[in-house]
Amino acid sequence: MRRLRNAVLLIALAALVALPFVGGGASALVAAAQEKAVKVNYAPITSGDYQIDPMHSTIGFAIRHMEINWVEGRFKDFTGTIRYDESDITKSSVEFTAKVESIDTGVEPRDKHLRTADFFEVEKYPTMTFKSTRVERKGKNGGVLHGDFTLKGVTKQVSLPFTITGAIKDPRGNTRFGVSARTTINRRDYGITFGKPMDGGGLDIGNEVSISLQLEALKAAPKPAGE
Repeated sequence: MRRLRNAVLLIALAALVALPFVGGGASALVAAAQEKAVKVNYAPITSGDYQIDPMHSTIGFAIRHMEINWVEGRFKDFTGTIRYDESDITKSSVEFTAKVESIDTGVEPRDKHLRTADFFEVEKYPTMTFKSTRVERKGKNGGVLHGDFTLKGVTKQVSLPFTITGAIKDPRGNTRFGVSARTTINRRDYGITFGKPMDGGGLDIGNEVSISLQLEALKAAPKPAGE
C-alpha cells in the first residue's frame, strides 16, 4: 500500500514539474494563433456615404471629479454620416447628431440631474450636433477634423485629431472602416457652469471635458438587381 502511495506521489510530482513546459508550449501555440489572427489585409476605403453604426460605436466623455478621479459617460442615441472621398480625404465631410437625453454615466440619479437646467437642459436643447468645415490630412492613416460643434444652443469651432482603420467587408457584404478621435472642450464655453471651488483648492466638477469617439462607419452592399 505504501509503495502504491509513493508511486502516486511520484507521478503527481512529475506532472507538476512537467506542467510549466507543457503549459508554455500550449501558450506559445495560442499566442502564435492570436498573432496570426490579428494580421488583417485591409482594403482601400472607397468613396461614398458611410453611416455611423451606433451598435458598434461610442460617443464618450470624461470629466474630473473633486480633482481626484475621472467620471466617464456616453451618449447612446445618435446618428451620423461620413462622406468619404478616396481621391482626396480633405474633400471628405462628417455630420452627426446625438440626443442629449440619452446621456448615460451608469448612475441614474446623476443622469437625471445632468438632464436638468443645471447642466444640459434637455427639454430646451434636445440635441447636440457637429458639422465639419474642413479636413486636414496628417500622416498615412489620419488627420484633423475641424468643424462646428453645437451644444446647449452654443456653437464653437472644435478640432478632432483622428486615425482611420479599414476597410473590411462584413459577412453581409457591407464595407466598414473604423475612426478613432479625441479632443477636449471647456464646458463653460457652452453655458454649463454648475459646480463650485473646493475649500482646499480645485473644483468639485472640472471644466475640461475629454471627448473620445470610437466609430464604425458602414456603407451598405449594393442590392442585387431586381430587388
